[in-house]
Amino acid sequence: MMRDWKKETTVYQVYPKSFYDANSDGIGDIAGITAKLDYLAWLGVTTIWISPFFKSPMVDNGYDISDYYSVDPMFGSNEDLDELIAEAKSRGMRVLFDLVVNHCSDQHEWFRKACTDPNAPERDYFVIRRKDQLTNWRSVFGGSVWSPLPGSDDEYYMHVFAKEQPDLNWENPALRHEIYKMMNHWLDKGIGGFRVDAITYIKKNQDFPDFPADGPDGLAAVERGSCNQPGIEKFLSEMRRETFDRYDCMTVAEATDVPFSQLPMYSGTDGFFSMIFEFSYQDPYVDKTKPEWYRPKQWSVEEYKNLIFTAQEQQQKLGVWSPTHLECHDSPRALTRLMRNADVSGASDDPAVRRMQATMLATMFFFLRGTPFIYQGQELGVRNTTMSSIDQFDDIFTHDQYQVALRAGVDEREAFDAVAFRSRDNARTPMPWSDASNAGFFTDVDGEHTSWLPVNNDYRTVNVSAERTDEHSTLSFYRAMVALRSTSSYRDVAIYGDCVPVYRDVRNVIAYDRHLIVDACGSTDAAFLDDGRIRDEQTIRVICNFQETPCEIALDESMRDAQVLLANSGRRNVDDGGVLRLEPFEAMVIALR
Repeated sequence: MMRDWKKETTVYQVYPKSFYDANSDGIGDIAGITAKLDYLAWLGVTTIWISPFFKSPMVDNGYDISDYYSVDPMFGSNEDLDELIAEAKSRGMRVLFDLVVNHCSDQHEWFRKACTDPNAPERDYFVIRRKDQLTNWRSVFGGSVWSPLPGSDDEYYMHVFAKEQPDLNWENPALRHEIYKMMNHWLDKGIGGFRVDAITYIKKNQDFPDFPADGPDGLAAVERGSCNQPGIEKFLSEMRRETFDRYDCMTVAEATDVPFSQLPMYSGTDGFFSMIFEFSYQDPYVDKTKPEWYRPKQWSVEEYKNLIFTAQEQQQKLGVWSPTHLECHDSPRALTRLMRNADVSGASDDPAVRRMQATMLATMFFFLRGTPFIYQGQELGVRNTTMSSIDQFDDIFTHDQYQVALRAGVDEREAFDAVAFRSRDNARTPMPWSDASNAGFFTDVDGEHTSWLPVNNDYRTVNVSAERTDEHSTLSFYRAMVALRSTSSYRDVAIYGDCVPVYRDVRNVIAYDRHLIVDACGSTDAAFLDDGRIRDEQTIRVICNFQETPCEIALDESMRDAQVLLANSGRRNVDDGGVLRLEPFEAMVIALR
């Protein structure tokens, strides 16, 4: 067993605009992250991933970067960033940046030069084609991927996402050199690595073919010609060689549409990245053949269970490492998203039941094989907020999908409800720190500011201050999970053990073992019994009752003397006359003897 800090760490994602506002202007900032490092250290976090904070027009909330070397003034200064990196390091924490290099902003100097000077070398930094060469590809945010190039009568530039996010031309070695130089600049500054955004889009099909239309707009999804295309390995292996291999850094790829068979190329033993986000069970309500938000798919816990275990089994078989995660900045809150299915009627309005739901989901994901990622507010059991008007949403994707629904003939109320459920803004509302005004996110000292998005409706009871002092809260449960995985005598099996599904035939129960065979020299902390003998193997079992009704499981011999390590019900014993009786949404981690 080779130890690896990237597997052993617990990662916490910060959305800087919404985490904490230190200068009281209604927008979170870098100084606000620094101010809350002690909270993250208390939680047990050892790596922080920060969503984009570089200069940007904020068309897509920072994922449209106009300067890769400068902090956007709304978030502070480069000096604030230096202080954050240093203060995090002093607490034993590493900082990951969000690396956005499939595209930049149309306000970046590269694109401005490309538009104003036909002979500028930056012209070839972008994917530009004549009008008679355009394809019928649809951008992720709707409409054609091609927009007229400013300053030209007959040329168009490509944008996989918004028109304000022109795609970079990775076929150009000079462009790639500029990107690697920027990455090494920040790695030399001492950051811990990168989460790499939308990286599978960087390679385009150079034939630029049309594809059969898959919607009433006559267009075809851009992924057909610009996602995980043959030849991408040339760019990614060069990136690793020119940057990552020079540092002991963590690299996490957001890589959609990568089949299981290709995962080793991305994050296997000799992969391009340390790990790759695996999205096959992220959104069980999404029908990939009908991805519009107003057409959600009905799903069941049993289907979800199979998705999880298929992903775990494939990753384990292929030697691939992935983050385990419930939430991120691009998804609705897990409590809302995953508690609405064929077996569960929704996130409960009863705080006690909702706590059981939140901690059951937490247990289910946290101990899977992989590095756990926690998104801000997830550790509190935050659910979706309630908006009253489409105008309250900031997210460009939400507004696009609202219009898609209206054009399809969906009435305004139904269209609004559909996008309100799916909106990325649900994850981006300000972090609730207390029950004070503005959820403690900022102090409006002059009465002239409001938070950039409304605070979550539940902030008076679901906040850090209230939950930190409650040993039975969702936050306290998360802290206990982090400690069990990070510092207990079961840390090695929880991190490095194989994942083996159990009780697969028990309806709506998601359960698995983490099993580790300790090497003969007993080199791990968990290798010794109390009397000094070397333990040959260790197993912990995770059991989650994902339903609104109780459940019974017949105990096998290995369970009869099991030790309860953690349970959201507070139970201390497993055996009840040879049967394990689970409460609704009960979850537990037990050590098998």
